[in-house]
Parts: sequence; C-alpha cells; structure tokens
Amino acid sequence: MNTLGNKISQYRKMKGMTQEDLAIKMNVSSQAVSKWENDLSIPDLPILIELADCFHISLDELVRQKEDLHLPQIVDEQQRKPLDQMLFRIVVLSSDGDKVKVNLPMTLVKAGIEMGMNMPEFNGKEVLKNIDIEQILMLVEKGVMGKLVEVDSADGDHVEIFVE
Repeated sequence: MNTLGNKISQYRKMKGMTQEDLAIKMNVSSQAVSKWENDLSIPDLPILIELADCFHISLDELVRQKEDLHLPQIVDEQQRKPLDQMLFRIVVLSSDGDKVKVNLPMTLVKAGIEMGMNMPEFNGKEVLKNIDIEQILMLVEKGVMGKLVEVDSADGDHVEIFVE
C-alpha cells in the first residue's frame, strides 16, 4: 500500500528536494519530515495542504490510500465507450516545478495521428519523444483504458498518460 509517508518521500524526491529542503519550505524540522516519511507521525492539515501545493497535486491525491483506479484494464467490447466519448490525458510534472495537464478528445488524437503529427515537447524536454501515440491508439481501439504510460526521466520529469 502506498502510505502517506511513502508519497511524501516519493514526491519530495521527484522535486529533487532533500528532507532538509522540504523542512525549510514547510517551516518544520528535518526530523519532522523524517517522521512523516517513516509513517511515525502525520502532518497537521495546514501542512498537508502546503505539501499538496508544493508537489502540485491535490490534497486527495496526497492523503488517500485507495488503490489506483487508473490501472490499465481491458474493457469488454459491449461496455466500451465510443472513441468520441473518450479522453486522452497527459500529465507532466517537470523537474523545474512546472505542472502541465493536456486533455484531448480521442477523436482529435486519432485525427492528429492520421495527419502525421508528432508528440509535443513540454518546456524543451524530450521525455515524450519516444512515446508511440499510434500504439496507444491501437490499444485503446482494442479496449485498453486507464493509465497506459508512466515515465520518470533521468532528469526528474514525471509523465503519465491516461485514456478515460
């Protein structure tokens, strides 16, 4: 299970911060951060809100411990939504602290592929260049939905691609 402490540690590291860096930003001791990350204590609500803002995620995403509902799954042909009712989502958390969310109708993605469009770059980063959108579309047309791609680049960028 992904505990609150594990999440705080994971997001802190994705931001390239030490426990001391996070402690200074949250105006607490580095021992407090260590206790949070080892699930020995829980930050107060105002600090949880600050942490979520610092990590550019929702408070719900930070504190909830439910299983990831975005795991890939194959949907039965009778239960599949038509392509024009599906959404292609890209979430990029850059090592520079930028957060980019792209939400496109799948029909627009399909039209872009048919026109020969390339995957966009965000903030000059090339983390998305090797992702084959045509292969993703092929999977979606076969009924695969959920989080299809998750990439952590060597320079600290985090990318997720969903189809819903």
